[in-house]
Amino acid sequence: MDLISTVILGIVEGVTEFLPISSTGHLILASSLLKIPQSEFVKTFEIAIQLGAICSVIALYWRSLVLDAQAIKRVLTAFIPTAAAGLIFYKLIKSFLGSRDIVLWSLFIGGIVIVIFELWYKRRAENNAQTAITYKQAFLIGVFQSFAMVPGVSRAAATIIGGLLLGINRKAIVEFSFLLAVPTMAAATALDLLKTAGSFTGGQFGLLIIGFMVSFVTAMLAIKFLLSFIKKNSFILFGVYRVALVLLFPYVA
Repeated sequence: MDLISTVILGIVEGVTEFLPISSTGHLILASSLLKIPQSEFVKTFEIAIQLGAICSVIALYWRSLVLDAQAIKRVLTAFIPTAAAGLIFYKLIKSFLGSRDIVLWSLFIGGIVIVIFELWYKRRAENNAQTAITYKQAFLIGVFQSFAMVPGVSRAAATIIGGLLLGINRKAIVEFSFLLAVPTMAAATALDLLKTAGSFTGGQFGLLIIGFMVSFVTAMLAIKFLLSFIKKNSFILFGVYRVALVLLFPYVA
């Protein structure tokens, strides 16, 4: 990897992390287009730079993450299923990274699911949706998030759709998805670095820092965009985008 590739991947990560289009899937496809070999460092890089995006959540929502005890408890409750699944299936998940076919199928199926769900889901039902998330709902949202361990599924899509199915207001579940990303991605990055960091060079750590900084800035812009977007729009556009990306990708790869 070189500096230009690092910046490009940082931008891709920051833009896609909180949108229901799969940041990991986009990083894998972008690496493929840039002809970056899927080495152990690249796989770790694709996980670790997500911390930059996560830090943007901390910067924007630090009050909820530090001062709101109830929000913290609910986030930790939702984190339990994902943490358990991650520890059990770590090696399997890591083997999926770099698989373009898995990403494309996940993006395609997930896109269709989003479109069908949004056509079925009625805004009038959301008018009566709750803004407060119970502990039971938080745990179930964590279960939904566990499906996103498969590259291309999208952590944001899994948690948001799961929350909507549970009767939670769209803005409330989107913001909860932001908060849940903090322990989820911090734990995933820490686990991966503990297992692989010893084999990296100083230059590679430098690339990780650059990717982190770029994703931090772009993710803050993406969060603000999404919060504005959901006020008047559903996620159908993102579902259509996922399907179109899969259909067009072979022609540009």
